[in-house]
This record gives sequence, structure tokens and C-alpha cells, in this order.
Amino acid sequence: MNSTIYKPATPPLSSHPSLLFPQIAACKTMRDLNQVHALFIKTGQIHDPLAAAEILKFCALSSRRDTEYARSVFLQMREPNCFSWNTIIRALAESDVDDDQPMEEALLLFCQMVSNGFVEPNRFTFPSVLKACAKIGNVEMGKQVHGMVLKFGLERDEFVVSNLVRMYVMCGVTKDAHFLFSRNVIDSGNMHKVIRDSRRQEGNVVLCNVMVDGYVRLGDFKAARELFDRMPQRSVVSWNVMISGYAQNGLFKEAIEMFRDMQLGEVRPNYVTLVSVLPAISRLGALELGKWVHLYAEKNKFEINDVLGSALVDMYSKCGSIEKALQVFETLPKENPITWNAIISGLAMHGRAKDALHYFSRMEQAGVVPSDVAYIAVLSACSHAGLVEEGRTFFSHMVTVAGFEPRIEHYGCMVDLLGRAGHLKEAEELILNMPIRQDEVIWKALLGACKMHGNIEMGKRVAKVLMGMAPHDSGSYVALSNLYASSGDWKGVSEMRLMMEDMDIRKDPGCSWIELDGVIHEFLVEDESHPRAKEIHLMLEEISNQLRTAGYKPDTTQVLLNMDEEEKETSLHYHSEKIAIAFGLIATSPQTPLRIVKNLRICEDCHSSIKVISKIYKRKIIVRDRKRFHHFEHGTCSCMDYW
Repeated sequence: MNSTIYKPATPPLSSHPSLLFPQIAACKTMRDLNQVHALFIKTGQIHDPLAAAEILKFCALSSRRDTEYARSVFLQMREPNCFSWNTIIRALAESDVDDDQPMEEALLLFCQMVSNGFVEPNRFTFPSVLKACAKIGNVEMGKQVHGMVLKFGLERDEFVVSNLVRMYVMCGVTKDAHFLFSRNVIDSGNMHKVIRDSRRQEGNVVLCNVMVDGYVRLGDFKAARELFDRMPQRSVVSWNVMISGYAQNGLFKEAIEMFRDMQLGEVRPNYVTLVSVLPAISRLGALELGKWVHLYAEKNKFEINDVLGSALVDMYSKCGSIEKALQVFETLPKENPITWNAIISGLAMHGRAKDALHYFSRMEQAGVVPSDVAYIAVLSACSHAGLVEEGRTFFSHMVTVAGFEPRIEHYGCMVDLLGRAGHLKEAEELILNMPIRQDEVIWKALLGACKMHGNIEMGKRVAKVLMGMAPHDSGSYVALSNLYASSGDWKGVSEMRLMMEDMDIRKDPGCSWIELDGVIHEFLVEDESHPRAKEIHLMLEEISNQLRTAGYKPDTTQVLLNMDEEEKETSLHYHSEKIAIAFGLIATSPQTPLRIVKNLRICEDCHSSIKVISKIYKRKIIVRDRKRFHHFEHGTCSCMDYW
């Protein structure tokens, strides 16, 4: 904790009222303020409480805040009033620095404020102090502050109470949070009672939002949803908390369903809503809904800035419309690296490696310093295109020139790049010599490369490492089983399957999504639950016959089970992406592009057969698997069979 103690400055040189107040109010930048502050000191008015407080407010809380400058201004104040104490404490408590130091300093200043005894805290002091306690999880300090809240008679102040509840929730003390919530929301346990006092109702909504947010942070979505559904009134914040909570915790369908429910109600989505729901739309490939969000933002005059713009670029990229992503990108301000990261990552995902490298070069030419995320994107692009030398060059440049310490993601890209290109020994040595801790993801990349290139011995070794790191993760067991199967070692396959049964480890099922008319349809392997299952089955039969007529022979080596050829061919017909394509063919008009999202890597047989399907049915079929996009058209794929 920073132990700097507030010490009053020397006595004022002049006590006449400040003549500089209008100039302070007119400041637009920190440079303007520096000039006014220098004049302020020169004329001996450094201790004018009104002007000093105004300077402090500008440098502490404006959009161009400078906390260090605020500290120096505060320390020069002879007798700061309550407003000045509140301002500096709030500035520190709302700091977005990653470490705890500003929060601890805020609490230290609060202690000094109270112990000095010259200024009493008020209803605007406690919320900032409680925010600082919440951010660093200091519940003991929070309880002491709670005691002071009671001492000063602020236990019914809505602003203070909501921050008390938030502090207890974020510190994991849900019992105390719920007690305060029950005491202050409507009549305890009577959520549906109609409240005539609109101010009281607004306060109840704030408290409910705090509790919902708390449950979300703790991962208790059942409790969060139950409270949300019981709320007699909901604000846009209520909806945003649920949508962002679902999206950030991988509950993408729930986030989109919540967003649709919001559209049917009286509360209109705001900027935060759009930024919150776009990642869920991206993950499920719901392009039509993403287009609606974009149109809504434009119609309602939302500023499509770096954050919202980058989210739109990411959405269009992940929904398969890279051309639209490029169009949006060109309209955005380009001073922030996150904008460039979004488009470079999108191009990499679509296998357009040369374009990704071109945009990386454009970013440097524009004077924007690439972040370490940009290097992840460009290394990923090299991996998808097999650009081994280029990838090695970028990795070296990142370390020796840009000065970044490689993160696990950078090493993962390099292992993937080397492994796909067949440099398995080099990839393994890179993992073993990493200066940072290895994780399961990086070993899985090497294991996938072992399967791709048929290196059984290394594959066994890597799989055993993975089993030791994550004994209940199905990935390594399934991969090793597949390696045994690809070499015809059915005894090894049987042993792995028995081990998985004994440990109750289940393989992730293949799953694919397709969005039609704004509705997301989900299909599992051999799925017959869809309302149009009979029609889909007939279309699958037709596709099979058409493929056979075109001379296509199923690649049964992809069926890693000990069964006869006919059974293997039949099982290949019912992979989830083929079911989704069959549904798309019967549910859309001819020549309509089909966009499929799959949770696993597409298998070789599906990849080969979809190329032929695109030619037979004259359709563009875009498939996003776990790794990248495949654009199938006229019998070819954009990945050029390298994926």
C-alpha cells in the first residue's frame, strides 16, 4: 500500500477570490489545465478552495483524467474540503489500472480523512470507498465502513446501500448482501407489490440490478434469472447485466434469447447492450441478427467507435461475411490497435493470410504500434496458410524488435504452425523449452498435428502428458483412441474406451448450427429431434445418392470404430454439419448461400463431400469449424485442403 500521508501545504500567499475560475471551466485538455494551474500558482491563489477543487475535479474525473496530476494538486491543498476528499478518493477507486495500489491508496486517504477530524464524510464519500473495498475484496474494511454508514445515519440512502450490497456480493458474502437487499427492496419478500412512489421504485431497480449482477459474478445464473424474472420493473441496466453475463460465461443461446425478449419489451437496447450481445451473435454465427444490430446502431445514431466498430468487424468475420467486415473496418477510426486486431484476426480466420499480412503492414505504416494481440492474429494467419518462414520471422520480430514477452497464445500459434507443416520435432522442442508454464491447449495443438501426420509414437507420448495435466478432459483420450484406430490397433481403441467409461469421461458430441430467418437451428450427430426431421432424412438420402452418382466415395478411414464398410458409410451421412446442410437445402430457395457453424474440427470426409455438394447443388456453403472458415464453392474450398 502506498503510505503517502496527506500534509497541508504552506500558508497561502494571497487570500483574494480566484479570478481564474472561468479559465479552469474552459479547459479542454490536460495541457490547457497545466497552463492555468501554473498561472494559478504564480499568482498565489493555490489555496483558493473553489478553484483548487475545480482543478482537482478536472484532472481526476474528466475524460482525459490524470490521476498522478490529481494527487499532486490534492497534496498542495491547504485545507481540502469534503468535495476535494471525495474527488480524489473517487478518482482512485474508479481507476482502471490492473493492480490494487490505487484502491488501497483510496482506502488510506479515507482513513486519513476520518482520523484528521476536520472534515466529515458524507453520502458521496462512502460509495467510492465501498467500490475500492469491493475491487480488492477487502470485506473487513468494508464492514468497518458499513459501521460508519450506520453511525452517520445513511443506512437508508439508496446510493450508499446499493454500493454496500455490491461490496458484500463482490466479496462473496452473499448472506449479508441478501439481508441488506431484503431490508431495502420494497417490502421484504413482496417483489410484485405495485409501488406508487417512483423514486422508491427506481431505487429498488438499482438494488435488484446490484443483486442480479452479484449472482452473475458468482456464476449463479439460476438465482440471477429468478430475481430478474421477479423484478416488477427493469431498466436497461437489468437487461445488460443478464445479456453480458450470459455471453461472457459461454451461454450464448441464452444471451441471444434474452436480447430477443428485450426487443419485445418496452426497454430499448443501448450502446452497452449492443456491445454485450455481439460476442454471443458472433459465436453462434447469427448473421441476420448481427445485421439487425448494425442497422439498429445506425438508425439510432449510436457512435460506431473503436469498441462497437471492432465488435461489428468481429461479428461479420465470425458469421462468415468477411467482405462486410472489411467494409465496416474502412469506415472506422484507425488510431486504436483493437480495430486493426479485429480485421487481421478475421482475415486469418478466413484463410486470407496474404491479406492479413498486408493489413498488419498497413497498421505499421499508419503509425499504430501493433499490440501482442496483433501478433497472435498474424501468426494464426501464417499457421492457416502454412507460411512457416513468415511465421518464424514475425515471432522473432515480436521478441527482438517489438520487445514483447511471448505469451502462451503466441507459443500456441507457433506450435500449430510448425505442427501443421510437419515440423513435429521442432514443435515439441519449442514446447519443452518455453520459459513459461505449458498448458493443455498447446499440447493439444501438437497432438492434433501428430494425428494429422500419423506420428503414433509422439502422439502416445503427448497424449499421456495431457492425461496427466487434465485427467478428466475427454480430448486427449479421444485423440489417442483415434490414433490407435487410424493404425488399425482396435485393442488400443478398446482400452481407451474402457478407461473413459471407468472414469466417466464423455466425448464432446459434434454439434452444428445454421441460422435461417433469424432463428438458430441446432443439430447433433444422428439428430432426429428437429420438427422437419423426416424431410431432412430424405434430403440426406438424396445427397448420398447424388454424391454416389458423381463418383464420390466416402472416406471411411474417418470412422474410427471397428465396424464394416457399409455401416461406416452410413455413419458418415449423419455428421452434424451434413444434417445442417440438408436442412438448409430444403429450407431455403436455390442458390441461397448456407452458413454453418460447427463446434469441432471438420473431418476429412465432410470436407471432401461438401466440396462436391457445393458443385452439385450450385450453392456457396460456408462452414466455420473450431479453427477456421471454409468457403466451399464450385467444388473447391478456400483452404486449398490445408487446414
